[in-house]
Amino acid sequence: MNPTKSITERVFQALGFEGLALLICTPLLVWITGRPALEMGAVTLGISLLALSWNVVFNSLFDRLKTHLQLANSGWTRVLHALLFEGGLILLAVPLIAALMKISLLEAFILDIGVLLFFLPYTYVYHWGYDVLREKFVGKTPVTL
Repeated sequence: MNPTKSITERVFQALGFEGLALLICTPLLVWITGRPALEMGAVTLGISLLALSWNVVFNSLFDRLKTHLQLANSGWTRVLHALLFEGGLILLAVPLIAALMKISLLEAFILDIGVLLFFLPYTYVYHWGYDVLREKFVGKTPVTL
């Protein structure tokens, strides 16, 4: 990732991340939980809005930290990015899941850990793919819309 990305590009990146995740997760969670599609769609959308906000804030902070520590865009940096992002999101999402689904914090945590098993590789692959496509189509210049 590039610390010179504009806020517009960061929002674009986060919207793409969350939009694709919604398309994958909603039907998957309906199948896993047996809950109605409308309920799981609302829960998924709520988590997505939370994650979207967290994505923009976290990526901005992570890019600054990466620059400060002079970390390369290596596989290990991407693993660190995914772990820190998802760890922070768990702390924010579990109470939201519990409230929206009217389940205990423990049940929400267990459900969120299951979702995390999807999102750890998804986060890694999405951000790798974004960086590859950005370099190919935009270069190192930030996207301005």
